[in-house]
Amino acid sequence: MFRILESQAPAKQSATETINVLSSRLASASLLEDRRAAILGLRSFAKEYPASVASGALRGLISSLRRDIEDVDTVKIILETLLILFSPNEASPESSDDIALWLADEFTQRQDNITILLNLLETTEFYNRLYTLQLLSAILSARPERTQESILGAPLGISRLVLTLDDRREAIRNEGLLLLVALTPSSSELQKLIAFENTFERLFHLIHLEGLLTQGGIIVQDSLSLLANLLRLNGPNQTLFRESGFVGKAVSLLSEGYDDNVTQGGAENLMTSQREKNTWGLLATLRLLLVPGSSGTKANQFAFWQAGLYFQILRFALDRGVQSTVRSEALLTCADLIRDNFRLQEAFAQYEVTSIFKITSEEQGRDKNNPRMYVIDALLQLILETSSFKIFDVRFAACECIKSYFNGHDLVRLHFLRRAIEGHKSGGDATANVLSTLMKDSVIGQSNDPYRTWFASVLFFHLLFENPEAKDLALRVTEGNESCGEEVITCIQAITGNLISGLQRNEDERVIVGYLMVLCGWMFEDREAVNDFLCEGSSIQSLVQTIARDDQERPIAQGLCAALLGIIYEFSTKDSPIPRRTIQSTLFSRLGREAYVQRLKKLREHQFLRDFEVLSKASGTNSIIGPPDVFFDQTFVDFLKDNFSRLIRALDRDPGFEVVLLTNDGIPRDLVDSLRAELENKSQVLRKLEVQLIENEQRYVREKEEEVRVRSELSNELKRVTATNQHIRNDYEERIRDLAGMSQRATGELERRHAEIVNALEAQMSTKEQETAQIIGTAQREFEDDISRLRQSIRDLTSRIEEEKLHHHTVLEDERRVSAEEISEIAARLRLADARATEAELREQQSQDAARELQAQLDKTEQLLANEVHIRTGIQAEIDDLLIVLADLEEKRAKDKQRLISLGAEISDNEGDSNDSDNNT
Repeated sequence: MFRILESQAPAKQSATETINVLSSRLASASLLEDRRAAILGLRSFAKEYPASVASGALRGLISSLRRDIEDVDTVKIILETLLILFSPNEASPESSDDIALWLADEFTQRQDNITILLNLLETTEFYNRLYTLQLLSAILSARPERTQESILGAPLGISRLVLTLDDRREAIRNEGLLLLVALTPSSSELQKLIAFENTFERLFHLIHLEGLLTQGGIIVQDSLSLLANLLRLNGPNQTLFRESGFVGKAVSLLSEGYDDNVTQGGAENLMTSQREKNTWGLLATLRLLLVPGSSGTKANQFAFWQAGLYFQILRFALDRGVQSTVRSEALLTCADLIRDNFRLQEAFAQYEVTSIFKITSEEQGRDKNNPRMYVIDALLQLILETSSFKIFDVRFAACECIKSYFNGHDLVRLHFLRRAIEGHKSGGDATANVLSTLMKDSVIGQSNDPYRTWFASVLFFHLLFENPEAKDLALRVTEGNESCGEEVITCIQAITGNLISGLQRNEDERVIVGYLMVLCGWMFEDREAVNDFLCEGSSIQSLVQTIARDDQERPIAQGLCAALLGIIYEFSTKDSPIPRRTIQSTLFSRLGREAYVQRLKKLREHQFLRDFEVLSKASGTNSIIGPPDVFFDQTFVDFLKDNFSRLIRALDRDPGFEVVLLTNDGIPRDLVDSLRAELENKSQVLRKLEVQLIENEQRYVREKEEEVRVRSELSNELKRVTATNQHIRNDYEERIRDLAGMSQRATGELERRHAEIVNALEAQMSTKEQETAQIIGTAQREFEDDISRLRQSIRDLTSRIEEEKLHHHTVLEDERRVSAEEISEIAARLRLADARATEAELREQQSQDAARELQAQLDKTEQLLANEVHIRTGIQAEIDDLLIVLADLEEKRAKDKQRLISLGAEISDNEGDSNDSDNNT
């Protein structure tokens, strides 16, 4: 029975066939449920059969994602399936790295596919947003450039990605942050677009939410990574960061991080690993804004300085409770802050700090009355008085900070050198003095700390390198008191003695390298320094012995000794204490050219020099067991690489040729001697010419005396002519004065007559006006008196009439008749008053006629005055004619003067000036 049923059962399908069926169903299904079921089936096979699912259903999955984008559940399982395809089971036979590349190619070949994923970020559903960000990260890791181009071309793609930083769900926010970090390292366009979406503000807000630098975890570190990506070598973003006020916020983060560290257990407590990474990351990010040579570095330096960055980073750098990696990064940031900026270099030197060797950092935070010192002195203490290899990175960074302090500023370099010289001569505390460290014997203590001498050598090398004034200043430094019978040695001789002693005692090679760096940099292109070195002849022999010794363990020291000998020979002269020819014969006889060149080539091929740029980045690890492998300084390495070929060819140059310091060419010494002889011959010829010059000067004096005599005779003749001319001039001036007097008298007479006439007319007018006023006043008073009498009469009559009306009504008619007569009389009187008023008006008219007559007389007087003015004008015309005659005389005088000048007579400037002033008068 079972066999019958088993024989009738359908054949079992393989996984590949099932995947093909599901892929076909996904491509042809019209119902959403059917497509979702097919996708669920494909998802179950994606982990073990990623290649089969990707080859058969990838395009169907993408098409369904585009078609069913509104259905949240379907989109979720599609995204899950795609994510499984990017990370399949490694034990699967179909697992391969090429699958991820193939999937990424399918998405990035069409812009619509990336746009669909970015559109999914608009939804608020948790898993869809999360899976979309994870899928974009997977595509980006497989095909970064094409993914960046697709995101850049998608509408609102950048905005949607940046908005994920505002999502309150940490998983989505963190995934978006990681995606942005992976998206921004190399594309400057993406960096600018992301930065201008207010990303800086979002990142600082996120850092505050996560607990700043001290409490923040990996999210703070990722935020700082994104911030660094946006600022790295991107000028517009750096300008936006600076102008938007984020410089102050970054400095505040450092300040809050340090204060929190002190509050939570004291500065002596070690920082946690994550806290250290966060602080280091922020300092490294700030250094991106201070890259030497960048166009915006100067503006960024001033912005950080004004925000107080130097104060915050020095708090980290000089606190022994802070991890050395953070301290070293803080000092390197300080070095970048002041490098090549004269104003900040000078201001930095004035800042005072508390010495870390006298008190603990906890006491430093509590007690403000601790003794303070300048920051440069504190850094020198940190470099030269610390012998622990654990903080080598801190010492190295402090050395870089001091180098940045005087980098490019010759005045600061000279000031620093003078202070070192004064400190050395005063005999004070020499532990933090680079010059005293180099000049004293290095046998004491250097076996434990070779880097004390090495750091002092590096600083001294930078003080002297390509600075002739500093070299001359250091060349005058001596040691020893001659009056007390001590041997006086120079600075070069003291350093050379320490070098020879170190070579003989097999001291640490770092000490030897330090001395050799100083001597090579000092004596290069400095004949005075070379001659000072050659004053001690045994030094050459010691260097030759070191090079000739078969010592495979010290190739660096042997190579640098060979380079030093090449420099000495290159810049020595015939007049050196040991002549060039003697130096060459010594090198050839004791060493040989092949050995010399071989030592230089081994030095150039040594990994510490050949791979210096790579090793210098990896060598900054603090060593507990022994000293790190740091032997060279960057500037010295560049110096050696630039001059290797010249040093190799140095011994091939003939001793008769001396190097011209301004170029790399040489001239024969015999030619110099011949030029000196020629110069002596020229000097003799010059003396002969000087004798001839004296004779010519005597002849000139005699001719000058003859000329003076002739000039005296002509001067006398000129004085005679001048006197005659002056006499004529005085006559004419006298006539002019007479005419001027006549004119003044005539003018005075006219003015007097005019005044008399005006006074007479004014008196007449005053008299007439008084008479007129009297007549008018008299008439007016008489008229007023008559009116008053008439009014009184009327009042009397009116009163009488009223009385008669009351008491004598009977005789009313008689009284009326009498009253009529009286009224007639009054009317007659009124007519008389009117006549008198008319007469007064007539008199007034006569007064006006008299005034008009007076005005006519005044006009006549003005006419007379005009005639007088005309007469005066005629007199003035006569004066002008006289002036014309005087001008003719002046012209004649000028011609006489020109004739005298043509005859050889000399006329002084005073005579010409006086004549000109007379003409002006």
